[in-house]
Amino acid sequence: MDNEVNTAASPSAVPSRRKRMGWLIIEVLIFLTVMCVASGILYLAAGLLSAILHIDTHDTGLDSRFTLLAETASAIGCLAGLWIVARVHKRVFPDASPQGIGLALKGHARELWAGIGVAGGLYAIGFLTVLLLGGAKVTDASVHLPALLQTLVFFFTVAVFEEGMCRGFLLGRMIDAGINKFAALVLSSAVFSALHLANPGFTALPFINLLLAGILLGSAYIYTRNLWFAIALHWFWNWLQGPVLGFEVSGNAFGESLLTLDTSAGSALLNGGPFGFEGSLICTVLMLAAIWLIIRYYNRGMVRD
Repeated sequence: MDNEVNTAASPSAVPSRRKRMGWLIIEVLIFLTVMCVASGILYLAAGLLSAILHIDTHDTGLDSRFTLLAETASAIGCLAGLWIVARVHKRVFPDASPQGIGLALKGHARELWAGIGVAGGLYAIGFLTVLLLGGAKVTDASVHLPALLQTLVFFFTVAVFEEGMCRGFLLGRMIDAGINKFAALVLSSAVFSALHLANPGFTALPFINLLLAGILLGSAYIYTRNLWFAIALHWFWNWLQGPVLGFEVSGNAFGESLLTLDTSAGSALLNGGPFGFEGSLICTVLMLAAIWLIIRYYNRGMVRD
């Protein structure tokens, strides 16, 4: 298990808290600049490629090819920002044991599989509970293989972008700046939730659930400083929620899904209403339970070590 940040550095090598906090602000500006410039260039390239391939750029549905290209541009721009900030941090603090981007898969494959397993387990419990309590009923089931595969790729790019930005950069840099890891976890999760303010159906309960989702996604990262658990969980959570089970994904609807749900007769507190499962009280309970289990798992592992 990886140790927490800066444990390998000698006391004399650790920069002052004031200097680290000052550089946190500079690194935020560097990250946003690099991400916006790189994403903008790639977005223009995606538009040009769409014109060449006659892809409809006005179709902005979550399962459209242009949206996939645009989200891929955002993900690559985010990774470019992470890489540049990591390089700058290493030059400014050469002896402070700076962490990398967090995308090393060697030694972390089990975290990727754990993320997929947690997403599947949470939806197995949550979806069954919604059905049993009458929050929704399945009215149809049909396989749309191209849509399932395309959205699987799309949600991977979404996960890389949002986890790279909110966990790999924001959470990681706050911890490196000397902010308590749990305070940084809550602050970065609040930013993650606020990013969805403009989504359809966003109300107080979805805000709370996305805040808890951010804490869940970052709960392993504060111990491992690796993104693969968060990426895998985020990736399969969204994919199972929308293209497979038929819920809206953070307020965004899909045209085709494996299951077709009727939620009209159920309570929004059970099925999440127009925001999807993330707007339900069932989701709240599952998030709290999963956060407790993951933090307990890593804390017990630290005691054993």
